[in-house]
Amino acid sequence: MDVDAARRIVTTFMTDPANAPPPRHPRLRYKQYDLVEVADVIVALICFASANSQLANASSRHPPPVAAATLVLVAFVTSVPVVLRTRFPLTAWGASALTLIGTAVLLPARMQSSWAYPPSAEVVYGLCLYAVAVRCKPRIVLGVAVLTELGAAAIEPRSFAGAFFLTAIPLLLGVAVRIWRNGERRLAEQERRHSGERALLEERQRIARELHDVVAHHMSVIAIQAEAAPYKTVDPPPELVECFGDIRVSALTGLSELRRVLGVLRTDRPDTAPRPGLADLTALIDSAGNGGVSVTATTSGDPVTLPEGVDLSAYRIVQEALSNAMRHAPGSHVTVRVSYGGDQVGLDIRNDAGSRAVGVAAGPAATVGGDRGGHGIIGMRERTAMLGGSLDAGPTDDGGFHVSAILPISAGRYEDDA
Repeated sequence: MDVDAARRIVTTFMTDPANAPPPRHPRLRYKQYDLVEVADVIVALICFASANSQLANASSRHPPPVAAATLVLVAFVTSVPVVLRTRFPLTAWGASALTLIGTAVLLPARMQSSWAYPPSAEVVYGLCLYAVAVRCKPRIVLGVAVLTELGAAAIEPRSFAGAFFLTAIPLLLGVAVRIWRNGERRLAEQERRHSGERALLEERQRIARELHDVVAHHMSVIAIQAEAAPYKTVDPPPELVECFGDIRVSALTGLSELRRVLGVLRTDRPDTAPRPGLADLTALIDSAGNGGVSVTATTSGDPVTLPEGVDLSAYRIVQEALSNAMRHAPGSHVTVRVSYGGDQVGLDIRNDAGSRAVGVAAGPAATVGGDRGGHGIIGMRERTAMLGGSLDAGPTDDGGFHVSAILPISAGRYEDDA
């Protein structure tokens, strides 16, 4: 055997490649003490006393007697491996195997006429084998079983049959316990996963209820009032009727999208409804024009088919920027530039101060999110960061506002967003 092979074997025993011990049942712990380890210490003491007594009796019956110190040492080294089996099962087995070999070599043959190994040492070895079967990898367990049989046949051929049962019983018991523990662990993992999914579904349903009871109700009221408002005035101007009509259409469109979102929240089925993208930019710009701002849109580069998540996020960023302009800079002029180049799509939305610039469009009054306490720009940043892109947003020197976003479109660098 070369030096590298010997080093690998030593490293295997030093690192003890066993699975971590499972968490103990509360009944098997007392404060910081592991009662199983305490029981191992007690078993080691009992085996030590039993081995020392048996060896002393055998020495006295088969003179000349062996030195008492030697008998105590043999009893100690054959008993102590059981203390290590919980934390280091493979190391404990190796130590127990070496002590059995050492016992057969050190003790005179006359003392071994009635037994191949001290019974207490066999008990310790069986407990270590059980720990290996429960904690170590199957290939290690198989190797330990083979080495046990070969070692028993080499040391004492008469003990081969006994060694077979000594090996089979603890190994089979350990494998049975291992299978049972694995089943329990998988069941616990499934229960935790189902609990998490149930909690997530309950939270989604709670959010859906809040959106339905608050937002959907108010949007419905807006649509109804916008439809009824022209009839409250005798001979209303056509511009006023058209304005209220636009308000009603916008409210109904928003209500339709909100209902789609509520349907997604209330079910675990994927959303199959078409989602907006840059192809719908014309309708979005027309809506913004009806909302009191003038919009100029340009596209540069060679348009490509965007992944669904990138397309939706780009649309939402433009939508939020236009909404902020309508809200805080009515009467302003907004320029929207969409540029395709390389492996990314760029968005540039800029508005001037407008006729009444406040909030985002006014320098000192600007707040992140589009209005005081809002979350518009936060949402844009989250969408951009999710795709691995970048976003800059802030007031301009002329009192307007500027939003610039770069979104990568390469596969694997984004996730579809609902």
